[in-house]
Amino acid sequence: MLAKKSLGQNFLMHRQTAERIVGAALLPEAAKVLEIGPGTGMLTRELLNAGMRVIAIEADYALIPELESTFANEVEEGTLTLESADIRNFDTTSIKGAYHLVANIPYYITGEIIRQFLTASNQPASMTLLIQKEVAIRIAREKKESLLSLSVKVYGQPNYCFTVPRGAFKPAPNVDSAVLRIGNISRTGFTDATEEERFFEVIRAGFAHKRKRLAKNLEEKFSKEMVAHAFNAAALDANVRAEDLSLDTWKVLTRELKSP
Repeated sequence: MLAKKSLGQNFLMHRQTAERIVGAALLPEAAKVLEIGPGTGMLTRELLNAGMRVIAIEADYALIPELESTFANEVEEGTLTLESADIRNFDTTSIKGAYHLVANIPYYITGEIIRQFLTASNQPASMTLLIQKEVAIRIAREKKESLLSLSVKVYGQPNYCFTVPRGAFKPAPNVDSAVLRIGNISRTGFTDATEEERFFEVIRAGFAHKRKRLAKNLEEKFSKEMVAHAFNAAALDANVRAEDLSLDTWKVLTRELKSP
């Protein structure tokens, strides 16, 4: 199987790594799993060996015949469903019941995939992703927050599971990877859809200009008086920057700031 650069393909070649990913996913018995980009089927095989029911979505239609041949018995038994499609066009409501996302995803659509499934009307119960190491660190380990880390933490609990060296892939990428698990995914952090929308409006405004103080960024979207009132409610210093605020503090700002 030849990897296609246009699809950001880096095939996982180490069976032990695939086993560790399945273990890190903490999947319940016989769970329904959505896998993005099965590629050579390395991770697919370990998911099936663990007794999972897998729906595998592969964007590269050229890989489907080989996968259908390799997993002919599992397809016939109904434990594996193979579909050739772009995951970015996938309708999560087509999955009935609870499901978990487990995937080795292309680096260039990492943020897009995370956002797509966390904000989906039918969210996965958990997401276990093999992604660029630096991105996993930014989400789960950095002391300072970012637009990405807050967007994840407001829906679930991220955990940096383990590092995967570049040599585990073919072709080898230029950077190391890591497994990130996002557990307990839900919308319980919001009272309603309006608050969910406003939260993202507020954090996007807050991170609009990295070099500016938070107050100045917010004043481009909200009145100076409203920002001052919100800062007072959150007990914030006037010179604080967006990256220094915790998720709970952002929630306070969200309650206090209203769209003009």
